[in-house]
Amino acid sequence: MQLLLRLIRKFVAWFDFLLVTALVYVLSWLPWRGTHPVARLFKLWCRTFVRALDVDLRVHQKHRRRLPKRYILIANHPSAFEDIGIPAVFDVVSLAKLQVQDWFIAGRIAKAAGTLFVDRDDPESRQQIIETMVEAVNAGRNIALYPEGGCKGRRLFKEFKSGAFEVSMRTGVPILPVFLHYEAQDDFEWQPPYRLPHKLWHMVTTVNNRANFYVHDPLDPKDYPDKYAMKAAAYELYVQWDARYLD
Repeated sequence: MQLLLRLIRKFVAWFDFLLVTALVYVLSWLPWRGTHPVARLFKLWCRTFVRALDVDLRVHQKHRRRLPKRYILIANHPSAFEDIGIPAVFDVVSLAKLQVQDWFIAGRIAKAAGTLFVDRDDPESRQQIIETMVEAVNAGRNIALYPEGGCKGRRLFKEFKSGAFEVSMRTGVPILPVFLHYEAQDDFEWQPPYRLPHKLWHMVTTVNNRANFYVHDPLDPKDYPDKYAMKAAAYELYVQWDARYLD
């Protein structure tokens, strides 16, 4: 009986996801002035995607102070799941690699939703995205990005990029650090030679579907002399969390 109920729940979740995906995809082709309707539906689409994957997404509020309404969210990047998990929980515009635009269906939806894209191999593109992020933050948008500079695996990469911290210093908007931990790390971690469809299948079929998002106190740019000091302080926090949550 429990197996039957689980199968019914999975069927309903996938039906819901495919229905919302069809709606959002059709809307993504429509010309629009101002905020595209897909941007308003993107959080719903991400939530239905999380349910379809049957991921038990848990948000742990480790912060001691009230979170600001405006923020620049940063997180470690062990998996592809956070590309939908973060916007399913937080009202953010994400920064993604340029190649995401070419993903089947999802790329077009992400573009219509207002995702910011950067060519990581192009210095000019990396510099231009800083200006784009500053404009987005000054316009009142919250943005989310991964300062490791890509999907680096379960363990913290050796350094952070400076972009998020430069935007914070220039706009005065705080950094909101979120640490991500997947209990079935082998199933969620982005590992070669696997491609996205393989990892999605691993997530759907995992025995342990728990994803933990730990939200910590924001970092105020006024507390640091420059972006490099702010980056170093943030990285040290992630080193501590890496040891705490993964060991």
